[in-house]
Amino acid sequence: MTTSVPAALLEVQQRAVGELVEVVPAVVGLGERFASAGFELAAVGGCVRDAVLGTLGRGDIDVDLTTDAPPLESMELLREWADTVWDVGIEWGTVGARAHGRDWEVTTYRADAYEGHTRKPDVTFGTSLSDDLVRRDFTINAMAIRLPTGEFVDEHRGLVDLAARRLRTPGSPEVSFTEDPLRMMRAARFVAQLDVTIEPATYAAITAMADRLSIVSPERIRDELVRLLMAPHPREGLAVLVDSGLADVVLPELPALRLEIDEHHRHKDVYEHSLTVLDQAIALEEDGEPDLILRLAAVLHDVGKPRTRRFESGGGVSFHHHEVVGARMAAKRMKALHFSKAEIEEVSRLVELHLRFHGYGTGEWTDSAVRRYVRDAGPLLPRLHRLTRADCTTRNQRRARALQRAYDSLEDRIERLAEEEELAAIRPDLDGNEIMGILGIPPGRDVGRAYHHLLEVRLEKGPLGRDAAAEELRRWWADQG
Repeated sequence: MTTSVPAALLEVQQRAVGELVEVVPAVVGLGERFASAGFELAAVGGCVRDAVLGTLGRGDIDVDLTTDAPPLESMELLREWADTVWDVGIEWGTVGARAHGRDWEVTTYRADAYEGHTRKPDVTFGTSLSDDLVRRDFTINAMAIRLPTGEFVDEHRGLVDLAARRLRTPGSPEVSFTEDPLRMMRAARFVAQLDVTIEPATYAAITAMADRLSIVSPERIRDELVRLLMAPHPREGLAVLVDSGLADVVLPELPALRLEIDEHHRHKDVYEHSLTVLDQAIALEEDGEPDLILRLAAVLHDVGKPRTRRFESGGGVSFHHHEVVGARMAAKRMKALHFSKAEIEEVSRLVELHLRFHGYGTGEWTDSAVRRYVRDAGPLLPRLHRLTRADCTTRNQRRARALQRAYDSLEDRIERLAEEEELAAIRPDLDGNEIMGILGIPPGRDVGRAYHHLLEVRLEKGPLGRDAAAEELRRWWADQG
């Protein structure tokens, strides 16, 4: 007997309500609390979508709730129910709370709209759940569960779209993206996160309106880019950004990698290569945990190539010093997106170092070269290992195996020297106080010069011991006149 579509949808709805109540049982009591005060409350957005997918219980859970209660009323209703309550943004209609071991956000029915070229949307509050849902970003996020009754609300066929892995706006995509241009970028993120495809009318609107993303604040764009990169399939999301024109606003260095391939195919497609490096870096992540720094470095490691490309007289193509240029470009872009100073320094340093392994060739490395490699990478060494291995995308299997053997050998050398010499903390055999005592000099520039010389000797020859280091220090000092 074939189950009718309405019955099948009803079964999915009931299962989703059951999962929400099972995973977050406190929603029922909170719904009763709002109802007793004469207000509506509904779970909405990602938590409902994930309940439908059966993934709500995985990892941290964001419970988004919407209500017709004004923000100050919501705050009062939460205050006696929650451990703590805070103002996420009263002017935005959102109140935060900590209760039952998790964070909650309750937002008054609303619609945001960007007027003209402002970076801040105008906020207007709505009066009904239907009005709120039609202004949600996509139909798969425009489903709601009324509380405490458990009524499933799906006025825009979000269940059908979710089953079809289709991304569609509840109303006109042009209106939706005018209200909040960041939704266009969010579409790319959901492609990366949920393995969905964007339906043609919605995709056409994104392509036509991509430049409107420029009015959104850098912080919001950065946060959405991070979510995309940390998703299970970031390559697909980045491809949407590039193909739609959104990347021209967000990350113009990425589409710039689509260099013309010469007729003899003497250099690879740098854009596709970078996406492949990203895939391979993800496969090497420690314990399968998403690593934002590694993923950013993989995407940006070759961004210096377009500026350094040279066509040689023999028909070849070169990209001399693209790693140095690329490091500066990566830092500049990340700064424009308001990444933290530490994140900028780590990603740009990995971009700068990603060719260091190839600079030593595939032969036997000297101990000095190994020490300098470890010293320059510092705490980024594990990530540099993964980025360097991921950067091998050659189709020549013999060359690929040779590169992997060479890097295996390098890692073995690092491990052996680390055991012998404490490579993780390379420093001279004498500290500043000892240098001043041996040479009889006060603090100043000469102490720093002496320390640097002993560090270079340490990198070149390994540990000397205190006596030999003191002798070397006196010899160097005598040479200084």
